[in-house]
Amino acid sequence: MLTNEQLIQIRRDLHQIPELALEEKQTQKYLLQVIHQFRQDYLECKTVPELPTAILVRVKGSNPTKTIGYRADIDGLPVTEKTGLPFSSKHDGQMHACGHDIHMTVALGVLNYFSEHQPKDNLLFFFQPAEESKNGGKLAYEQGVFTGEWRPDEFFALHVTPDLPTGTIGCRNGTLFAGAAEVNIDLYGQDGHAAYPQRANDMVVAAAALIEQVQTVISRSIDPIAGGVITIGKIQAGTIRNAIAGHARLEGTIRGLTQTMIERIEQRLREVTAGIGQSFQAKVKLEINQGGYWPVENDPEITAQLITYLKNDSAVNYQETEPAMTGEDFGYLLAKIPGSMFWLGVQDDSQLHSATFSPQEEAIKVGIDAIVGFFKQHM
Repeated sequence: MLTNEQLIQIRRDLHQIPELALEEKQTQKYLLQVIHQFRQDYLECKTVPELPTAILVRVKGSNPTKTIGYRADIDGLPVTEKTGLPFSSKHDGQMHACGHDIHMTVALGVLNYFSEHQPKDNLLFFFQPAEESKNGGKLAYEQGVFTGEWRPDEFFALHVTPDLPTGTIGCRNGTLFAGAAEVNIDLYGQDGHAAYPQRANDMVVAAAALIEQVQTVISRSIDPIAGGVITIGKIQAGTIRNAIAGHARLEGTIRGLTQTMIERIEQRLREVTAGIGQSFQAKVKLEINQGGYWPVENDPEITAQLITYLKNDSAVNYQETEPAMTGEDFGYLLAKIPGSMFWLGVQDDSQLHSATFSPQEEAIKVGIDAIVGFFKQHM
């Protein structure tokens, strides 16, 4: 069995080699080296041409009735690390600022346990690339990675959070993470001289009206108890102070707690932009791209079993959590395969995606022990 010291070293090794979406070749090589050191009696490990940096490991059960899946994301972020740690990133401009190094280490610890203690049911470990961008979960599913004996009947995953005390596990039934969609809006009118507005069609004015109208989508079209978000985070228009802009581009994001809510927000956004186009005699191009970032909606029955276990485990400090408006592509997999996701507390003053994010490594063993214990009971 891996010792706590070995687990921490694995995490630190992984922390030094973050790689961006679909470029995780060094990370994959390291993971395979560790996995191949485990007892291989019950293991079958493979990579897949459809998603070259992914890894699938199947643990053969002694008397299987189902296959339980566990996913760990492996990519980093385009962030320049500023932690000052002796094991800081060696890759300029790239960092494990979202805790995926912890995610991988926990998964390896669970896999290591079951490589030496054959489970009753089959286990499938999915080391997934491209969670932070490029929809790795959706890519895997759509490209047929989960077929035949490689398809789990249930799927589980965790995500670290600096907002919970180290080792605390948080979960809830229903939505854990919101779904997210990218929004791009282009408005086309007619440019001209600032002194002759009647000869032009000002897209700065149209964009201002659109931004104001967009704010009513949430406040007047969405149940206030349910909640949702539209943020226009970027606007580009014009080149000089005394010229009227004939083009404006707005970029933003939609967040919603259910897929139905996101679709309702998208519908209202289409209606509002069409109305602005008509009002200002502008040509409007609206692009909405959700990709694989669907809401993480935990399965009621499976999650109830998980929560009951966590509450009854004396080694676990369990806390029910509120939904988070952050996105996670595990939601796409949960829309196809029932399962559950939960938080692992790694208390830190810095937030996820911060250049100074430094999770507490003591949480690693807590996560491993909780998952191993639940899987043993759940089989």
